[in-house]
Order: sequence, then C-alpha cells, then structure tokens
Amino acid sequence: MLELVKIGRRYPGVVALDGVDFALAPGEVVGLIGENGAGKSTLMKILGGIIPPSEGTIRLDGVAHAALDVTQATRAGIAFVHQELEVFDNLDVAANVFIGREPCGFGPLRLVRTRELERRVQPLLERLGADFGPRTPVAELSIAQRQMVEIAKALSIDARVIIMDEPTSSLTLAETDRLLRIIAELKASGVAVIYISHRLAEVKQCADRVVCLRDGRVAGELARAAIDHAAMIRLMIGRDLRSLYIPPRVPPHAEGCVIRNLVPAAMPEAEVSLTIRKGEIMGLAGLVGAGRTSLARALFGVDPPRGGTIALHGTPVHIRSPREAIAHGLYLVPEDRKREGLVLDLPLTQNVTLPNLRAFARRLLVDPHAEAACFARERARLGIRAADGSVPAVTLSGGNQQKVVLAKWLSMQPRMIIFDEPTRGIDVGAKEEIYRLMRDLADAGVTILMISSDMEEVLGVSDRIAVMHAGRITGVLERPDFSELNVLRLAIGAAAEVA
Repeated sequence: MLELVKIGRRYPGVVALDGVDFALAPGEVVGLIGENGAGKSTLMKILGGIIPPSEGTIRLDGVAHAALDVTQATRAGIAFVHQELEVFDNLDVAANVFIGREPCGFGPLRLVRTRELERRVQPLLERLGADFGPRTPVAELSIAQRQMVEIAKALSIDARVIIMDEPTSSLTLAETDRLLRIIAELKASGVAVIYISHRLAEVKQCADRVVCLRDGRVAGELARAAIDHAAMIRLMIGRDLRSLYIPPRVPPHAEGCVIRNLVPAAMPEAEVSLTIRKGEIMGLAGLVGAGRTSLARALFGVDPPRGGTIALHGTPVHIRSPREAIAHGLYLVPEDRKREGLVLDLPLTQNVTLPNLRAFARRLLVDPHAEAACFARERARLGIRAADGSVPAVTLSGGNQQKVVLAKWLSMQPRMIIFDEPTRGIDVGAKEEIYRLMRDLADAGVTILMISSDMEEVLGVSDRIAVMHAGRITGVLERPDFSELNVLRLAIGAAAEVA
C-alpha cells in the first residue's frame, strides 16, 4: 500500500535522512523506533506532506510521487496523532475533532450543524472509552484527555494509515490498554498503523514489525518473533544496555519530607499523608485524576494547600507560593516542560538562571559573564547537547530540554525535587541519563518524589512506591512487594498482596 524508496532529506550542513527504505502493508502495525534526532519525525513529515524529500520516491498504491503535499496525504488517508498536542483550548471537543471539516447547512451563511457535529463525534469518544462528551470545552481537559481528542481526530477521517507519535506519553495504564485494543481493532479492519514510541514494552505488544532509525539511516528491522526489549535497545544505540535502572548506593534512613493531612487546593476532598526519606526515590503511582499532580502543585506552592503540614529535613515549612518553595530548596520538574518548565524563546543561559537572578546581580544589574559561567558548569555536569548558551530552548530535543529544567534547580543546591513524568517523550538513551542523574542526587542526600504513569519506570527506578487513589495514599510498597498487580490494586483502592 505504501512504500518509501531511498528517501533522503538534507539541510545546510546536516543530513537528516540518508537513503531510507520503508514499506507498509494494509492492516500492518509497524513500530518505528530510534533515539531523538534519529530521523523519525522527519520521515513522517515527508510521508504527511509537511516537507518534501531531497531525493527518493514515495509510492502510494503503486503510484510513484516525488513528494506529497498535505492535501494529497490527507486524501490518501494518512492521519497523524502528534506527540505535541494540536488542540484549540477555546473550542469544545466536537469542534476540535472536525476542525476545518465541519458539517455545514445550506444557504448564504453555511452555519455549522452543531447537532450533526456532536452526533458524529459521540461514537468516536465511546470507541476510545473517553469520560467526557462532545460539548466539553478542551480547556477543562487534562493532558491525557486532550491526547484522546487527538486520537479521535485521526479516527474521524477514516484513515488508511495512522501515524501515532508517542500517543501514550500522557496516558494511564488503563487508557494505554484501551488504545492498544483500538490499534488491534484498526488492524483487523485493514487500517495500517505506524507506532512511534520510546515505551518499548508497548511496541513489543502491538507491533507486527519494528524498524529502527539511527543517524538518519535504517539501523535494522525486527520481525514479530524477534521483537524484545534488548534487541530494540541494541538497534537504537548500537550496544547492549545492561540496565536502565541504578540501585541506591547508600540506604536512605533519615526523614526527608513529612507530609501530614495535606489538602490540595484542587481537591478539597483529598487528604494526603506521606513520609519520604532523605536520599530515596519515592515513586508516586495512580490513575489519572488520583491527585498526583495536584499534590505536586500543592507542595511547590503553585496551588497552595487548604490544610495540613509539611516538614522538610526535620524543619516545618509553610509554602504558599513557588517563591517560598524555592527559598526552602524544594523544586518541581513539571510534567509539561515546554509550557511550565521553560521559556522556550529565551536562550538556555537565561532559562537556567531565571529562578535565581539575585545570585547573578551586580549592583542591581545581571552579570552576563556570571550567568554564562553557571550555564557552562551545568552544561558540562548534565551533558546538555547544544551549540552554546545563546541557543533558544525551543530548538533542543526533549531529553536536552529536560536537562535544562534540571540545570536551573541543580545550580541552586536542592533539598527536595519533585519529578512529574520525568521521561515523557524522551528516548531510551536520554532516559538512562535522567535516571542516573536522579540516582546521583538521591545518593547525595536529595529527597526525590517521582510521579510517573510508566509502570516499567515506577517499578525500576523507585526505592519505594506510594500509590494514590481518590486523593489519598492507599499504600506504600517496599521493594520486595513491587509488582504491577500490587500497584494496580492500590490504584483502584483495593489492598496490595504483600509477601
């Protein structure tokens, strides 16, 4: 049905793609893997008509094309589910799903037929198991729910090929399972899926075949029987990766952060009590809506809590704003790093120094040399891949953007860091670096709370796992009791099976 032959794409001084061959059959699910910068997005932009190839041929149903435009790709039934959500906050769900394709009435005004629009969208939402309706304003939806809107948009055009770019990066386990079932249904109906994900367990579960890109070339393919975690990592990074997860070198013992009866502002019915040890990585799991991010925002003072107490390293603290949290050495690495963790248009140097400008001030003026020296230290420490500190943050890969968010906090000697979905949309090589940084921080005595919807990450990285349900901690698991079953049981409010 689809074949890309010897596709190349060149920019001044950069070869993004070099002689890539890629084929897709009706009803086939192909996992497309590779580290950030390997060329996956460029290849898919060529397929979607967003950019033309520098050389090569695109064959659709046997017909050769030198390039496609967006209209041709859409008419051919090629649809995208983007990692970076492309929704309009000021519209409702139905308007977002059929944006530009609304059913209109006759007459000079051609008004949108709202009821017809909602009638078309409702079955798509039911198919996805969404817990919101066509008339729900997108501004009221969580990131996970907005991802569902993107998927519904792709399903609405009766696509023959659906490209899913990190579609589960913000979904819970239950929502991910539902999506994988939808992919199986699409496959059975003859729809082909290109599944791009850094979550290799999902690729193994749904893919009929895996294609790996490395440095703009095809590094190899895996047939269904050969797909496993180790084989995919070898293709991606060209070597074996013994383990992504690093055990603690020093057993944590002292109390780091003690939370008692904390009531997040966004969840007045919730009440959280939790003790996190100094020098440990406490994983925080739970379903969407359980209150994990609300707890993080309350601890950091974004949404000051309605009640309860917080003690940090044995000292009671009162946090009513991020400024106060920063003053106590408590920092947040937010889930949405682009919107909440960075100022994308600012240079990297200013992103790193922004929370602590007083430290770089000389007679009320910021010293650019001191700023540059700070960035240089953190760049070397974290391995930030960028030409220099003047580069805007928007130009960096997801892994390097996450390092910049970390750099601004590490330059201020943290006592506690909250990581909210720390490796969302980050490739396996960058994940290893982030995990190593987290472990080094913990071994240095920093208290770490890691919120994650990635079960493999929660089980692999955490020293202990706390699980939330309906705004409360339903249990804390020690490492001998770690299991997917126990986390899920606590996440739905049941008791864990303790050894």
